[in-house]
Amino acid sequence: MEQGNYSVGLDIGTTKIVAIIGRENEYGKIEVLGTGKSKSLGVHRGVVNNITQTISSIQQAVEQAELNAGLKIGSVVVGIAGQHIRSLQHSDYITRPNSEEVINEDDLDKLCNQVYKLVMLPGEEIIHVLPQEYKVDGQSEIKEPCGMYGGRLEANFHVVVGQVSSIKNIGRCIKSAGLDLGNITLEPLASAEAVLSQEEKEAGVALIDIGGGTTDLAIFKDGIIRHTAVIPFGGNVITEDIKEGCSIIEKQAELLKIKFGSAWPGENKDNEIVSIPGLRGREPKEITLKNLSKIIHARVVEIIEQVYVEIKNYGHEEQKKKLIAGIVLTGGGSQLKHLKQLVEYITGMDTRIGYPNEHLAGDSDEEVASPLYATAVGLLMNAVENQSRSAESSMEEPILEEKVLVDEEGGTINSSTGTVKERKSIFDKWSEKLKDFLDNAE
Repeated sequence: MEQGNYSVGLDIGTTKIVAIIGRENEYGKIEVLGTGKSKSLGVHRGVVNNITQTISSIQQAVEQAELNAGLKIGSVVVGIAGQHIRSLQHSDYITRPNSEEVINEDDLDKLCNQVYKLVMLPGEEIIHVLPQEYKVDGQSEIKEPCGMYGGRLEANFHVVVGQVSSIKNIGRCIKSAGLDLGNITLEPLASAEAVLSQEEKEAGVALIDIGGGTTDLAIFKDGIIRHTAVIPFGGNVITEDIKEGCSIIEKQAELLKIKFGSAWPGENKDNEIVSIPGLRGREPKEITLKNLSKIIHARVVEIIEQVYVEIKNYGHEEQKKKLIAGIVLTGGGSQLKHLKQLVEYITGMDTRIGYPNEHLAGDSDEEVASPLYATAVGLLMNAVENQSRSAESSMEEPILEEKVLVDEEGGTINSSTGTVKERKSIFDKWSEKLKDFLDNAE
């Protein structure tokens, strides 16, 4: 299939499924060519629980995006979240056969691949292996060991683990919707790509992505991912609470939350009342905004406190690990009125709302720059990056009849300099393994 130079991010959320088609413009920004959005049926708390409904929702979003852009979608990068995701720290090392040679990318790959072989709990699989810092012959805190000499190379890794069955189900949905699975990325990492600046990642920041079914957390410090967590609560439980507390139907509860909801009860006067039409011939219901915000407040506090526990688990209270840039809120749930103030009040950390416009081209649609689309934009960026990586590899050609050797990864080694020009990234290898795995599972 002719892929052209565009890429696709597909965010399979609990409330909505978003497909975004885009490409990189000459300024290195992402230009959005088309978007599609459909109501997500069949996903509960970030996990697919009804394959048929999810497939038709994906197809709907994809068709809309295709119409919008006038392009055909081939392979997509998909996000994964859900309460089955957990992360752990792991350190590993390799002893290099020849310490007279400098460390190159192959050594790093060998080290990473070794981590992929870790024995997990039954039914679990490693999604990401993210190197944090390296040690060479006992010298620690090395960020980029390539080009150094050393016999023993070790690293600390942030390992993200998920359930095999959930990953397979997502693969199955993508395949049945007539698409190719390009990559699977952890959703909080994708959102972080889209809304955080490099300075924030350096200073230390916690990204909280409040979605419909889950609240995702990613913590960065010194430019490196330090902690990830998925909390199985999101905007939907707030809607549930309003529905139960006010005895109204879900649709009305959702509208109430969006239009009049606030996370800070003190804001509303006692006499502010909303009247809601009753069901078929019943009297309308009158709800005070004060009660509404009390219901919302109670649940939001619970979600924020759980996230704050994770931030403390990472070690925010130690001086060295302090998150100077504070918290960035994104996702649909971050649009709740006065949420920023409440988060600052509970955690005592500086807070801002994150919009995914950092990397978008200037003329992008207003709608795409909303926190709702943070994950989808991040997945699109991931897809664009993979695209440009594979484009580079196909452009690599021997210059001036140089003798070109091919290393076992299929990359070319320039014989005059001995540098490896293009190798598959760990992630590409992992996707290939996953694809084989899914094909065999059919």
